[in-house]
Amino acid sequence: MEIAKNIKYIGVDDMDIDLFEGQYEVPEGISYNSYLIDDEKIAVMDTVDARKTEEWLSNLEAALAGRTPDYLIIHHMEPDHASNVRLFLEKYPACKGVCTQKAAVMVKRFFDVDFTDRLQLVKEGDTLSLGEHTLTFIMAPMIHWPEVMMSYEQKEGILFAADGFGKFGALSHPDSEGMAADKLHGTVDGWACEARRYYFNIVGKYGAMVQTLLKKAAPLDIKIIAPLHGPVLDKDLDYYLNTYNTWSSYKPENEGIFIAYCSLHGNTRQAALKLADILKEKGTVKVSTADLARDDMAEAIENAFRYDRLVVAAPTYDGGVMPIMHDFLHHLAIKAYQNRTVAIIENGSWAPAAGKKMLEAFQQMKDITIIEPIVTVESTVKAKTIEDLKALADKLA
Repeated sequence: MEIAKNIKYIGVDDMDIDLFEGQYEVPEGISYNSYLIDDEKIAVMDTVDARKTEEWLSNLEAALAGRTPDYLIIHHMEPDHASNVRLFLEKYPACKGVCTQKAAVMVKRFFDVDFTDRLQLVKEGDTLSLGEHTLTFIMAPMIHWPEVMMSYEQKEGILFAADGFGKFGALSHPDSEGMAADKLHGTVDGWACEARRYYFNIVGKYGAMVQTLLKKAAPLDIKIIAPLHGPVLDKDLDYYLNTYNTWSSYKPENEGIFIAYCSLHGNTRQAALKLADILKEKGTVKVSTADLARDDMAEAIENAFRYDRLVVAAPTYDGGVMPIMHDFLHHLAIKAYQNRTVAIIENGSWAPAAGKKMLEAFQQMKDITIIEPIVTVESTVKAKTIEDLKALADKLA
């Protein structure tokens, strides 16, 4: 399908995948996006995951209609986009691959073939004329690999954004056999949920690099954003750009309190949910909860970044903190969690230590305000525990 005159979407959906990158649940699948610019010179924008090679080749050949491509633009060498680079270059021996110097090194590493004479290396601001369409290349290192670049098509104002502005979810309707136009073109409604989970779990560590990219993009007359996952964005672009600015500057997106808990025998869970009830009775702020042992970890990370306040509740375990909470805190740390207010609830029957361990983890993060004191549940929730939770709720709200 055309996303602009003579610029076609040739990507594919993957509804069979269970874990994206081997770790993120994708119940609505994922799209691997690829595009073709049909001009005096033909440029193909990225390949797709090896899982969907045959479907992509079928789309590619249909779009080519017997012609031969001149360029393969390699924005990102991660296998979900570049698995078919070797196949493509061998299938079309006259075609040039266009990429960064670091991507060229990765091509050899991934495919163990020397394509040196087939690769056209580009740097910041270089251009490639296809005829009526001209691409300007924008370096985007560490969004979220070091070789990444994006390209801006000048005639139609399209930013081919690599993994930027991507989201989880396929573009086909589950009850249809092919792509649906109303899902190919994104809308504000519903975009942020899976885009947020995608951003903070995959790109989130590299907010400073995203900020640099947004500054580069600011002078461009962008009319369409074409990411490598998720829908093409061609309306309300200020919303997407402003949302990315919020996320990448580590500012809370919404006022609210997210309570993340784990529990050995249900007592810590009881304390966490009691705090949630107390806060909800106050009715002054949105409250969300997650059982880290049962709920999606990636969604818990998303919500921790979404709201301005976080409560963590965990029991002491082996002289430290319950492992699932340790994992949650580790995820926050590696994704550069910062600029938030945090409260801590611990549980312990003889030597409570979870609170100290959680506090130490947050003290290693940037600009975290800790609400004192740590609330200690002594084995079970009692009248005193509830009074302590009410006092904590007053400080949170």
